[in-house]
Amino acid sequence: MLPVIQTISYHRSINMQQQLVRLSEVSDVTTLSKASIYRLLKGGRFPTPVRIGERRVAWKLSDVMTWVEQRTGVAA
Repeated sequence: MLPVIQTISYHRSINMQQQLVRLSEVSDVTTLSKASIYRLLKGGRFPTPVRIGERRVAWKLSDVMTWVEQRTGVAA
C-alpha cells in the first residue's frame, strides 16, 4: 500500500471524480478516527458515502479532499 501522500497524488492524477475510497483510507487522509468520521456523518458535517454493496460503503475521494481543503484552506 502506498503512503497516504503518494496515494493522494496518484489519485489526483486519475479521474478523482469517480475514485472511491474505503473508511480506512478516509481515516488516513483526514487523520480522524472511524468513530469521529461516523459522528460527523451523523451530524451532517461529513460527506455522505456511496453504498457499493449490501453491507459496504465507500466515499468519493473528491468529496473527502474537498472537505479537507475547506477545513485547512490548503489544496491537498
